Amino acid sequence: MQTNPPVLYEEDNGIAVLTFNRPHARNALNIDVLQRLSEILDAARTNDSVRALILTGAGTTAFSAGADIKYLSEATPLAVRDFARLAVRITNKIENLGKVVVAALNGYTYGGGLELAESCMIRVAASHAMLGHPEVRIGAVAGFGGTTRLPRLVGKGRAAEMLLRGRAVDAEEALKIGLVQGIADASRLMEETKALVRDILDQSPTAVRLTWEAMHRGLNMTLEESAELGADFFGLVAASDDFRIGTRAFIEKTRPRYIGR
Repeated sequence: MQTNPPVLYEEDNGIAVLTFNRPHARNALNIDVLQRLSEILDAARTNDSVRALILTGAGTTAFSAGADIKYLSEATPLAVRDFARLAVRITNKIENLGKVVVAALNGYTYGGGLELAESCMIRVAASHAMLGHPEVRIGAVAGFGGTTRLPRLVGKGRAAEMLLRGRAVDAEEALKIGLVQGIADASRLMEETKALVRDILDQSPTAVRLTWEAMHRGLNMTLEESAELGADFFGLVAASDDFRIGTRAFIEKTRPRYIGR
C-alpha cells in the first residue's frame, strides 16, 4: 500500500470522498493522480455500496491548481497530448458514471482542476475559492475539456472572456454566472456538500440517473430531439417501482421510500 497515495479515498454511508493528495504542489495533476483517479472511478461504477462521489483537494489552499506545469514543460508534444487525452477520458467517465458526482472546491481551482470540476454534476465552492482557466497565460489551451464544457455552463461570451484573458473569478462571481451552485465557509464546505448530496440521494435513484442522462445527452441534440428524449425517459421511469412509490406517496401525503428500481 502506498504511504502517500496521490488520491485519498474514504467511503461513508454510500458517499465516497476522493481527495487529490498533493498539497505541497497545490494538488497539481500529474500522471499518478490521473491514473489513480481513473482506477477509483472504474471501481466506483460497479460498486453498489457507492451511490455518490465527492471530489475535493487536500488542505485548504487548493482543489487543484491544474496540470503539473513542470511535467508539461519537460514532456514531448506527444506525451502532452496523451496526458490530455487521459484527462479527457476521465472527465467523460465522471459525466457518464451513472452516479451522483459533486465537486467541493476548497481553494484554487485552475486549469485542469477546473476542467475536472466542470465535468461533475454540481460544484460547491469555499468562500475563498478562486476559479479560472489561466492556460493562455502560459501559451497553452484548456485541453482537458474546458473549451467544451465552460461555454455550456456559463455561456459562450462569458467563457470566451475567461478563457481568452486567462482571468480567474472568485466564488461570488462564479455563483453569479452559474459556474458553481453553492458557496460555503471553508470550515463547513464538506458538511454542506454532503448535505446537498444526501438531498439528491433521498430522491429516486432511477429518476436522478435518467434526469442527468437526459440533460447531458440533450445538450448535444436539437431542441426537439432533446425534448423527445425527456419524454421517452418520462415514459421509461413510469415503468419503475420508484415511480409508483413516489406518486402514491404524493397522493397519500407521506414521505416516499425509494428502492432504486
